[in-house]
Amino acid sequence: MSFRIQPAAPACPNRCQLFGPGSRPAIFEKMAASAADVINLDLEDSVSPDDKPAARANIIQAIGDVDWGRKTLSVRINGLDTPYWYRDVVEILEQASERIDRIMIPKVGNAADIYAVDALATAVERATGRTKPVKFEVIIESAAGIAHVEEIAAASPRLEAMSLGAADFAASMGMATTGIGGTQEPYYMLHEGQKHWSDPWHWAQAAIVAACRTHGVLPVDGPFGDFSDDDGFRAQARRSAVLGMVGKWAIHPKQVALSNEVFTPSDEAVTEAREILAAMEDARARGEGATVYKGRLVDIASIKQAEVIVRNADMIAAQ
Repeated sequence: MSFRIQPAAPACPNRCQLFGPGSRPAIFEKMAASAADVINLDLEDSVSPDDKPAARANIIQAIGDVDWGRKTLSVRINGLDTPYWYRDVVEILEQASERIDRIMIPKVGNAADIYAVDALATAVERATGRTKPVKFEVIIESAAGIAHVEEIAAASPRLEAMSLGAADFAASMGMATTGIGGTQEPYYMLHEGQKHWSDPWHWAQAAIVAACRTHGVLPVDGPFGDFSDDDGFRAQARRSAVLGMVGKWAIHPKQVALSNEVFTPSDEAVTEAREILAAMEDARARGEGATVYKGRLVDIASIKQAEVIVRNADMIAAQ
């Protein structure tokens, strides 16, 4: 292993990120009362150009007025290829209370994109005397973004989380699909005449997880477009969890419970993890570096795996 220790990601629950347009302030209280760990108030895709100034004003007021409890509160700004993003950053940081936790930057293509927002945010914070530096989260939504994913993950100490935006990513890559997440009908293999569907997003998710874990950033799965398909959502979320992602977006309130279900360690998993740690502690007391647990070998690497589950469960319970 490298002597450069892999930094820990932020210790905050991120099982579900619930999105809502800034142009619909009537739903903000419901979002705050939801079971989502993260609330994303949106100024980008869900808000029409004519509504963006009003949506920004709605969000600025709601940041201070709504009781968001212990949730992480994030605002998705407009992309850097638009004329809206700089005013999103300036007005939010000049006028909103310090209750805001993150700014979400969409369609990030390289580290310079993060630098631009970082420089602007830093200038506003210094000018206004804000005492709580805003954190960042980013969305990988393009071929450039996935090609530069590691430099993006290392771009700023403000960066806390990174998501895959499947729809724009698919368009940028020229993928032959209109689906948002999940398996795709034409993406299959044949084995003895039977179709077997694999996951076209897998490689991009794995690249995001590797970059995030290298630089201490939370990897998050993005949207699942068909909110009538609970089983499809669960399947996508479970694949993401196995890869190392910590949560998933909810674009409909019904997806919050599904995401929390998948990304909360089960009682059985936590019990097994604690038993593995206890078994390894006994082995260590005997001077052994490995032991047998339920018929399988466990060793020092098993401790690290079990500790991930236990830490996650303890963090969620503390909320």
